[in-house]
Amino acid sequence: MVSRIACVGGGPGGLFFATLIKQADPSAEVTLFERNRPDDVFGFGVVFSDATLAGIHRADPVLREALATRGRHWDAIEVRLKGERIRCGGNGMAAIHRRTLLAVMRARATEVGVDMRFGAEVSGPEELADYDLIVAADGANSRFRERLAAELRPRVDNATAKFIWFGTDYMFDGLTFVHQRGPHGVFAVHGYPISEDISTFIVETDEETWRAAELDEFDVASPPGPSDEKTARYLEELFAEQIGGHRLLVNNSRWANFHTRRARRWHAGNVVLLGDAMHTAHFSVGSGTKMAMEDAVALAAALETRCGDLESALAAYEAERRPPVEKIQNSARPSLAWWEHFGRYHDAFDPLQFTFHFLSRSIGKSKLARRDWGLVADVEADWRKRHGAAPLDSPLRVGPHTSTGRRATVEVARDGAVAVLPGGARVPLRDGAATEAGQGLWLAAPEDESDLPHAFARLAAAVRTGPPPLAAVHGGTPLTRVLLAEQARLGHHVPAMIVEDPLDDDRAETLLLSGRADLVGSQTGGRPA
Repeated sequence: MVSRIACVGGGPGGLFFATLIKQADPSAEVTLFERNRPDDVFGFGVVFSDATLAGIHRADPVLREALATRGRHWDAIEVRLKGERIRCGGNGMAAIHRRTLLAVMRARATEVGVDMRFGAEVSGPEELADYDLIVAADGANSRFRERLAAELRPRVDNATAKFIWFGTDYMFDGLTFVHQRGPHGVFAVHGYPISEDISTFIVETDEETWRAAELDEFDVASPPGPSDEKTARYLEELFAEQIGGHRLLVNNSRWANFHTRRARRWHAGNVVLLGDAMHTAHFSVGSGTKMAMEDAVALAAALETRCGDLESALAAYEAERRPPVEKIQNSARPSLAWWEHFGRYHDAFDPLQFTFHFLSRSIGKSKLARRDWGLVADVEADWRKRHGAAPLDSPLRVGPHTSTGRRATVEVARDGAVAVLPGGARVPLRDGAATEAGQGLWLAAPEDESDLPHAFARLAAAVRTGPPPLAAVHGGTPLTRVLLAEQARLGHHVPAMIVEDPLDDDRAETLLLSGRADLVGSQTGGRPA
C-alpha cells in the first residue's frame, strides 16, 4: 500500500475513501484537506435508492446506520399536476440531510485515524508533492481536473433547464414532483423529506420562464454563501397552496444549469479523481453521492489488492468504475431531457398520461408494472376508454386513411419509404422539406442532440407547405427519435410514427401510452433506418 495519501475534498466520496483506506492499512498516513470549515455545509438532502447500496454497505456500515437512525424512507413516488395527485409504488428510497450525513462520516473518519484539516485550501498537485497518492474529490468545480485537463481531457455538456436548490419546513411524504403553471410559465419541484422537520425543495424551469419572471438578477458568479432571496419569495408564493404556506429555506441557493461531466482519463501520474470531480449525472436519477461512494470503494479495493503498483491500481479502478458510471450517465440523459421539455408535457397531457410519460422516460411499461401494477392498469384502462381498444389495436385516422391498428411496416425506397398501415392503406413518405398532397415525411433523427434544431427546422419547413398526414421518424438514437416525433405531434399536430428495429411490444406500447408517438413501425427491408 502507498504510505502517504492526500485526499482533497471533504464530501461523502472523499470522506468514505479516506476512511476505507485507513481501515485497510492503519499504518498509512491519510490526510484529508477540506477548503471549508466544518460548519460550512451547502445544500440540503441526499437521496439513495434501496436497490443500489449493497456494495457501499458491505464496505462500511456508516451509511446504512445513518439512514436507519437519522434518515427518512419511502416507497412511493407522487406526481402532482392540475389539482390531481397520482402515486406509483415500488420505488424504495431513503434520504438524509447532507449536514447529518457529513457529521456521521467525519466521526467515522476520526475514529479510524484520518487526519482531517478544515479551512485548508489546496489548488493543485504541486502543493502536495511529498504525498505518494493524491485523491482529488473536490467536487464538480474541481481545480485538480482543470489543472490536469491536458492529460485527463475532460468535457462538459450543459443542460438548458435552470434549477435552484432550497429546503422547506413543509414535510413531503416521499419523493414528490409538483408541476405548477404561474403567470410567467411552468415551474416544477423535486421534493422529499430529509429529516423530521425539513424537506429538500429543488425547482426547475426553462430559461424563457426564468427571464420572464425576472429571476435572472442575482449574481451567480459571487462567492458561495449568499442566497437568491428574491427567487425564494417568488416560489413561496407560486407554490403556497402545494406546501401549505410553509417557508422555503435557503443555503447557498442560486440558479444554475446542470453540467454533465465526463473525461477521457480519470488519473494522471499519482493524482486520481473520484465523484463529481470526474463525472456527474443529473440529480433526477439520485446517483451523485452514491457514485462517489462507490468510486471510493473501488479505489480503496484496487489499492489494497495491487499493493506496490500504483499505476496498475489506478488503471484497475478506472476500468471497474467507468462502465457503471457511463451506464448511469446514459440512463440519466433521457431524464435530464425530460426536464428540459416538461412545460410542453404539462400543457399537452392529462395528469395520468403525464405521470406515465414522466415515469417511463427511462424505463418501459413492463418494468414499471413490476413496481406498481395498479398504476399501469389505470393507464391502459384510460387508453381503452379514449380509443376503444388496446394500444396496438386502436384505430387512427392518417390523412384520408384509417389505420386499424398502431403497428405499421415500412418499405424503404431510394427516395424515401412507404408506410403500410394496418388495414392495407399505403402512405408514401418523402425525404425532403416539400411533399405533395397525401405524402408523409420521412424524417431522419440526428445522432447527436446538438443537431436537433436543424431537424426541427426541416420539419417546420415541410409543415409550412401543407400539413402532411404522417411524420415517420427513423435513425438517430432512441432519445433523438422521441424528441423529433414529439416535435411533430405536439409542436405541429402532425401524427408521428417512430420507426425502430427491433421493436418489441413493450417498447411499442410504452411509446403509444406515453404519448411519444401515434404509431410505431418496423422496416421490412432496404437501407437501414
